[in-house]
Amino acid sequence: MLAAARRIDGLALRTPVLEISPGLFFKLELLQHSGSFKVRGAFNRILSAGEPLADGVIAASGGNHGLAVAYAARELGVRAEIFVPEVTSPVKVAGIEALGAHITQTGAIYAEAAEAAAKRAAETGALTVHAYDQPEVIAGQGTTGLEIVEQTGGVDTVVVAVGGGGFAAGVTLGTAAVSSVSGTGPRIVAVEPEQIPTLRAALQAGRPVPVEVSGVGADALGASKIGGLAFEILSGPRVESALVTDEAIVAARRTLWQRHRIAAEPAGAAAYAALLSGVYTPSPGERVAVVVCGSNTDPATLAA
Repeated sequence: MLAAARRIDGLALRTPVLEISPGLFFKLELLQHSGSFKVRGAFNRILSAGEPLADGVIAASGGNHGLAVAYAARELGVRAEIFVPEVTSPVKVAGIEALGAHITQTGAIYAEAAEAAAKRAAETGALTVHAYDQPEVIAGQGTTGLEIVEQTGGVDTVVVAVGGGGFAAGVTLGTAAVSSVSGTGPRIVAVEPEQIPTLRAALQAGRPVPVEVSGVGADALGASKIGGLAFEILSGPRVESALVTDEAIVAARRTLWQRHRIAAEPAGAAAYAALLSGVYTPSPGERVAVVVCGSNTDPATLAA
């Protein structure tokens, strides 16, 4: 699956890794085209179709996936239609429109926008590019994991945010695919807001279950249920679930800006929040990569 994702070389950026202290790395996926990792999966899904897409592509999104699909579609000369919920930030809505996609804002949360997108896709025949629960999307996101291992020389732990779970699942597969002798790959610390615990709830129930959606990360981590494919991967022994408060996310976002001049959106700071708040504490000598995964935010709010 990941080998096929190499088709996106030259389309998605190989984002940099920054070593901020000995053994602690930031993977700066917020510097990706369209401002988040999502463009990797979008390109891979569209390119995997292997046929002219006369009816275009369609996606539902909290914002970042919509930006990614709109960007990929523009670069590939394909029409894009994006459905987003009312909670989507104006910055992301404006960005999708600027990329030339047709946008429809409907529903209070992502799940309602996804229902509208599915209905529209059935009417038009457009290719659906799911935000997190398609093999091609997960494989595309997995190239981030490949890069982390290659660029750091190997780490013990990768800390990554979870919404619908496609990104964390891809990173889990990608890091294992290029890891050394054991082939098992590093530990994955899967971080999600306390107010949107899709993975934690699924692990407790033994299956994906719906959760309430609220809080500062709702527009980017606002899936109401973890994807089935992602759950199969993230319920493995390498993955550790971690929950962070909204206050910890806000503090991590502020710290990223004040100390490192990294302009992350709340969801992009969620993984770092686990370290700063002590929810996850590395052992002495542990090599840790933290994925800063999104930058689609209003810069005026960074110092607030």
